[in-house]
Amino acid sequence: MDKRVVIVTGAAKGIGKAIAQRMVKDNYITILVDIDTVNGKLLAKELNGIVRFISCDICNADDVENLFNTVMEEFGHVDVLVNNAGIIKDNVIWKMPVEDFDQVININLKGAWLMCRKAAMIMRVQKYGRIVNISSRALLGNRGQSNYSASKAGVVGLTRVLALELGPYGVLVNSVAPGLIDTPLTQKLPEDVKEKLVQAQPTKAMGQPEDIAQAVAFLCDISTQFITGQTLYVDGGKSIGAG
Repeated sequence: MDKRVVIVTGAAKGIGKAIAQRMVKDNYITILVDIDTVNGKLLAKELNGIVRFISCDICNADDVENLFNTVMEEFGHVDVLVNNAGIIKDNVIWKMPVEDFDQVININLKGAWLMCRKAAMIMRVQKYGRIVNISSRALLGNRGQSNYSASKAGVVGLTRVLALELGPYGVLVNSVAPGLIDTPLTQKLPEDVKEKLVQAQPTKAMGQPEDIAQAVAFLCDISTQFITGQTLYVDGGKSIGAG
């Protein structure tokens, strides 16, 4: 099929949902990947266009293999991969269980690596592709997030290596680092905490999931030809150290 195929992980809600909606709007064949089958299937029904939901544990190599095999069997190509799936398990390091460190690294970093590895095998042969890994401004360091910050810094390192390895094959690999975004997770914060976070922003505002989707769409666009190995901060300026 002549339409480009995009795989979006963690697509059932939040930032992933906004990215999936934008990909559909931009006329991609959109593969929604999540372990949340209820919301994933609901979203697939809501969206117009060619949309598929596939339940997949991105930390399981066999699941990832089956996911890509299914997509290739139906559509014959994978043009874009957006690694958005991730979790947060915050605590100061002296109170953080080893299991919380392992789980965050496993999903946020190993899961992205497994997805990238399979996509690289396909895109290298195609001699075309785009990979966008969702990192976080937290890669610069956040108190209570030694696991999460490490995982997101690892995502940036992974992105840079893949840009070098896949560049000769026409595959561009970049990352997007969101800051404070209005998602179901931030909506659960106490109002006073949320207000303090907003006031620490140079823009004095919280970003929207659609802001991340816009950045992803730009990096995936076929007209974006000479940007690779980069991290685009979408954080209202917080990464410059203000606040």
